[in-house]
Amino acid sequence: MLRRQKGFTLIELLIVIAIIGILAAIAIPMYRAQTIKARLTEVTNSISHVSSAVAAYYQENTSIWPTCNTIGQIGTSLGVFVPTNRISAMTAAPTGTTGGTGFSITATIQNISASNPIIDGDIVVMTGETGSGAIVWSWGGTGNTLDVAYMPKR
Repeated sequence: MLRRQKGFTLIELLIVIAIIGILAAIAIPMYRAQTIKARLTEVTNSISHVSSAVAAYYQENTSIWPTCNTIGQIGTSLGVFVPTNRISAMTAAPTGTTGGTGFSITATIQNISASNPIIDGDIVVMTGETGSGAIVWSWGGTGNTLDVAYMPKR
């Protein structure tokens, strides 16, 4: 009586290894991109809080924009705490001439990815316009260096 050995053939094992390799080649870059986007959420949330404070300041001070050149000035003038573990510098200032309708919040990104500093040092900008009376905020603007793939959608 012949007994058949149980187990996997070499071809079956090689196919499984190839499938795992292909999945890893796709999954690891996607995981890295999602990790960067998750860490950028802290930056975008901080900028959104500053934009809310700017809108309140603008409303309370009869259409006068605040000017803050440092993170410390933003905390003092607008009362917003900006965490410095992901943001190295932030400014909030009117755009154009004095009394203009535009405003810009600029933040320099840091410590997003220690192993692969893809976007560390990039600048993300949120701009506001008061053309119709209400402030309309949008991401991007003059000086923005953040890659479009990582820009927040709003």
